[in-house]
Amino acid sequence: MRVLAIGGSGGMGQFAVRAAQHFQNVEQIVVADLNVGGARDFADQLNEKVSAVPLDVSDRAALHSALVGMDLVVNTCGPFFRFGVPILEAAIANGCHYLDICDDWEPTVAMLQLDHAAKTAGICATVGLGASPGVSNLLALLAMQELDHVSNVYTGWDVGGAKPEEHSSQQGTNAAMLHGIEQMTGKVKIFRGGEYELVKPLESVTVAYPGLRPFKASIFGHPEAISFPHNYPELKESMNLAHGGGIDSWQLKAIMRLVDWGLLSRVRAASLLTWVERNSEVALRGQGSDEPPVMYGLAIGSKKGQAASVGVSFMGSATEEAEDSAIGMGAITGIPLACGIKMLADGSWREPGVFSPEAGHIEPRQFLSDVLEQLGDMAELDSVAFNDQVAISRSW
Repeated sequence: MRVLAIGGSGGMGQFAVRAAQHFQNVEQIVVADLNVGGARDFADQLNEKVSAVPLDVSDRAALHSALVGMDLVVNTCGPFFRFGVPILEAAIANGCHYLDICDDWEPTVAMLQLDHAAKTAGICATVGLGASPGVSNLLALLAMQELDHVSNVYTGWDVGGAKPEEHSSQQGTNAAMLHGIEQMTGKVKIFRGGEYELVKPLESVTVAYPGLRPFKASIFGHPEAISFPHNYPELKESMNLAHGGGIDSWQLKAIMRLVDWGLLSRVRAASLLTWVERNSEVALRGQGSDEPPVMYGLAIGSKKGQAASVGVSFMGSATEEAEDSAIGMGAITGIPLACGIKMLADGSWREPGVFSPEAGHIEPRQFLSDVLEQLGDMAELDSVAFNDQVAISRSW
């Protein structure tokens, strides 16, 4: 399989490319980036399968030209609210399978609507195959599979643990920070009361996670909130939540309010938040047995006629180990993407259409086991066994 990795030398994409270069059924990886110098420096560190080319994805003709002869497009070029839809459309038009780590809900809605076009073209596309969305969706799917009936699904994560990678070919304003601004301002879509609803982000929600004392989290705009009811219309509620990392601080809310009032641009707000993050001291809390999980999926419904809930967390009790092993946001996002490349390259995924991770084409336990194996190779984890790194908490 010949892979075009758009943004493949960036903070997230580099981890996917580093892993994918060793996959037997991957013949070629072309890293395409606006910063071709950085992309070539990165490619030179890898094996002979990997090369680099310049690409400005806003140039439609150049984008379509870069896709000629490729079998798969791997898109880590943010922000996705600008580049997600046109790159998927180009992939479909050129007969290329597609993977991305889209973490914006608006383009996710639009990309899922390209399902018919992908089916017609015979293209298999999975959007949001990173950490959140991605791993978080599969955790929630595992939780759902434990219940007989599911009414509510929540995905959540600790903002304090979401630190960007220091080494990247990308220049300028941090795309991850711009994404955060986009999803904490204006209005975001959630699913509540059996219907989609636009709400102000950062609304406080009490989370009743089985085995833990209730904790407060904040609504954060993300694809999981809209993709679950897209795939499971019987649901009554679906939200993505964030906790920790000052998500409920007055400083962050004040900056977001200034953006909403038009007094501060998103780019300026991103720079300001980056400065605040770098110059503030945040006390690191210990990951105690009663602390919220680092990343989780939570399903609420019934089992054997009784009210029940299930929470599934990923490396939720291994924060200290993760620190020691230097597993950052780039790795936990890029490695699931690499596992998707492997599945497409060996033919495990070929059903045409546009899917989110929980749609049913991914077996969650096996996929998460593959992610852990790749992370173990990279970070020398003491154990990559599923049961050692994925914790299932049940209300019964």
